[in-house]
Amino acid sequence: MKLLFDEHLSYKLVHRLSDIFPDSKHVRDLQLENEDDLKIWEFAKTHNFVIATKDADFIDIINLRGHPPYLVWIRTSNVKVKDIEKVIRDNAIRILNSLEAQKVGIIQIK
Repeated sequence: MKLLFDEHLSYKLVHRLSDIFPDSKHVRDLQLENEDDLKIWEFAKTHNFVIATKDADFIDIINLRGHPPYLVWIRTSNVKVKDIEKVIRDNAIRILNSLEAQKVGIIQIK
């Protein structure tokens, strides 16, 4: 499973989480920085990414268009990169199991 981190998350997460989410990318790696959310959603769908975001706008897109792509919605305030990394690591098994079962389109983590 590969994550696509949106611009509200640090590009550093790609490297920091590569042991559990290999082949993940940040929108800036793909020249999608500053693109609208729908374009990012379409890219993720076409290239089999799971979107990782703090942005609630993706919820609306998935509610209208369905999934895939799937969404990991990170519900934290503005915290340091290491704190976001910890939240994702602490929820990695839940994320992987839920998305592999394809029973839910959105996973909220805190």
